[in-house]
Amino acid sequence: MNKKIKIAYCTPSLYASGGMQRVLTLKANYLADVLGYDVHIILTEEKELPFYYPLSPLVKTTNLDINFDRMHSAGPVKRIFKFFSYQRLYKKRLAKVLHELRPDITVSTLRREINFINDIKDGSRKVGEIHFARDNYRNFNDIKVPAFVRRAAARLWMKQLIGKLRPLDRFVVLSNEDLVKWVELDNVVCIHNPSTFHVEAVSDTSSHIVMALGRYTYQKGFDLLLPAWKKVTKIYPDWMLRIYGDGDRTAYQAQADSLGLDPRTCQLNGTTTEVPRLLAESSIFVLSSRYEGFGMVLTEAMACGVPPVSFTCPSGPRDIITDRVDGLLVPNGNIDELARQLCCLIENPAERKQMGQRAQENVRKFYIENIMQKWDQLFKEIVS
Repeated sequence: MNKKIKIAYCTPSLYASGGMQRVLTLKANYLADVLGYDVHIILTEEKELPFYYPLSPLVKTTNLDINFDRMHSAGPVKRIFKFFSYQRLYKKRLAKVLHELRPDITVSTLRREINFINDIKDGSRKVGEIHFARDNYRNFNDIKVPAFVRRAAARLWMKQLIGKLRPLDRFVVLSNEDLVKWVELDNVVCIHNPSTFHVEAVSDTSSHIVMALGRYTYQKGFDLLLPAWKKVTKIYPDWMLRIYGDGDRTAYQAQADSLGLDPRTCQLNGTTTEVPRLLAESSIFVLSSRYEGFGMVLTEAMACGVPPVSFTCPSGPRDIITDRVDGLLVPNGNIDELARQLCCLIENPAERKQMGQRAQENVRKFYIENIMQKWDQLFKEIVS
């Protein structure tokens, strides 16, 4: 009987509902339950909080109880001192756990451990996986300093990161579009995020509903979608846009009101647990993001037979959608073209239905059994 491959994942937490937590839980469960791996997840945050997504009883967890995230309540100078102190503690505790576990492979999700993971000589092979696109990873755009300072900081940070990524056995990115941007590295491979979206019903694409899904944040570009939708409603006033997501939607509702968007044609809703049903009630899905790590929501819509219209944002939509086959791609940020392509699908119901059917078929390549086969192959190559 072959020895089980032992994998140790390093990630901050599993208590939140984020995409990285969801994907890691899916992969860990599949590796343990289906492929027979010995899976451990090593955490640093909020030991007492329950996991958001169900974790297989076969997956073991260790919480190092560091709690980096609590530093944010401190002042900037104190936060810097705390970070380096916590970082030394993290390295010490992680090294101890890895020497005890003796995993075959240790996987960093490119959080704080990427700074020292290669220095821990526990005998395991080291793999990094990034859940963001390079163009939008630590670009410091959310820091209120002059642009030239942000650019200089981003360049220095990326140079330091490349030095940490180069010794890894493999560095895994989410899209082929992103893969070609890591020109400094020769250890990069692309493995897409897996989808296990539960399809309750399939859309017949006959309703007059367009759906969007995501947090009410700058990233998701709803401030670009709303003026595009205003243009659509002038031609097709009997169609409705439904947006669902968490976060503060006050500013977006104010924008919709200022555009004169009637609640009968545009609804800004909160988060929902009924995504499969709502997708099945829709005829078009729209993604207006400025950037994505991958864009899992596109695969969910396509699994329900809903053709997507998406900006070509970095990174993911170009890997997921085949333009004019199973969806429509729009130049990133182009509001006029987004409106035009939405109108194109609205006025062509037969093409809309056909695209939805092809989307449902083509999205199967992202099903978890296909994606995890690639991870299985990668891990076996590394340990052999």
